[in-house]
Amino acid sequence: MTDLLWPGMVHADGLFGDRHYLEAMVAVEQAWLDALVEVGVAPDRGTDLRGLVDEIDLADIARDSEPGGNPAQPVVTLLRERSSNGWVHRGLTSQDVVDTALILCARAAVHRLLPELRDQVSTLVDLADRYRGALMPGRTLTQHAVPITFGLKAANWLTGVVASAERTAALGFPVQIGGAAGTLSAAVELTGSATTAREAVGSAAAALGLDEVLPWHTMRSPITAIGDALVSATDAWGVIAADVTAMSRSGSRIVSDATPGGSSTMPHKQNPTRAVLIRRAAIANPPLGQTLHAAAALAVDERPDGAWHVEWPMLADLARRTVVAGVHTSQLLSGLRVDDVAMARQARSAWSDLTAERTSIASFVGTEPSDGDYLGLTDFIVDRALAEATAFLERNAAPIYKEK
Repeated sequence: MTDLLWPGMVHADGLFGDRHYLEAMVAVEQAWLDALVEVGVAPDRGTDLRGLVDEIDLADIARDSEPGGNPAQPVVTLLRERSSNGWVHRGLTSQDVVDTALILCARAAVHRLLPELRDQVSTLVDLADRYRGALMPGRTLTQHAVPITFGLKAANWLTGVVASAERTAALGFPVQIGGAAGTLSAAVELTGSATTAREAVGSAAAALGLDEVLPWHTMRSPITAIGDALVSATDAWGVIAADVTAMSRSGSRIVSDATPGGSSTMPHKQNPTRAVLIRRAAIANPPLGQTLHAAAALAVDERPDGAWHVEWPMLADLARRTVVAGVHTSQLLSGLRVDDVAMARQARSAWSDLTAERTSIASFVGTEPSDGDYLGLTDFIVDRALAEATAFLERNAAPIYKEK
């Protein structure tokens, strides 16, 4: 996948692209058709729908989506014509196909993202532990504050990434099959039994590897939950990127990207390009998540008019951009160069500023300032962050595949 205005989009590798989404819609139709056969309602014709769209011109589907306002309708027409099987889509509605396909595509993005998050946790554990004693100036509102260590900063990054990884790993991916108004009335009519209709839903959900839940036509929490997890990831990475860009400034550089970006005209430049691109996603993603929540809040009747439609591109962009930012963050952290000597030199040169609070507190209580580097509970904080991260890695020790 390419996007000249979003450098790095190649890392999304087709996720949520038109072809990916078309294949997801066909997978939903196939799972439902097979379910109808399995429960003994539809005749078993051995119909394989997936190969029927290999040569389809996506421009035709896009054009034919406009009259009905969604891409499911032309896909259903095409599948019925090419398969000569009138049972295709019977008992479903367009929203079932559109929503379930969205969930399948979102799951693919999350499965691509989880290994990146796990790798980042491992890298940050190493950074926090290795540099727990690397003294550096702490800053608040850009000004010198008190001494900290780079290990503490890495531990703070780690805490944010672990929280995001936990949230992302806990996501559920539910099937959406409810029929025209979420009552499964067509499925019951088709099968002649409420029990059989429920069995068909369960069969389709199992075939797709999705959770069987009640219809969620106008309760859009499955979509907003995925969106929130994606935004939380770029929130955590944005903090890392902001710190890296600040600490890699010319003249005071204490960290740097192992493979910095250059300039088209200034040969001396070593730009923190990956951090810049991560910050881009951290800025752009929250409004996409907000739009998902606005759409959820404006869902009306038994199928939202417009609020439903706006979710699709918002979730697609959010997923793709988060995956790209995840790759960039993993690359940035794994190649981060830390100049602990320069850090200590900067801290010592500003020592009077950095220990002004200690002097003030000692004066207030009438004692001499304490010895040492005035690091408070730094070791405890680092140890706690490392323990929580280690527990996460142990709970997620099984390989997490990168779904294409």
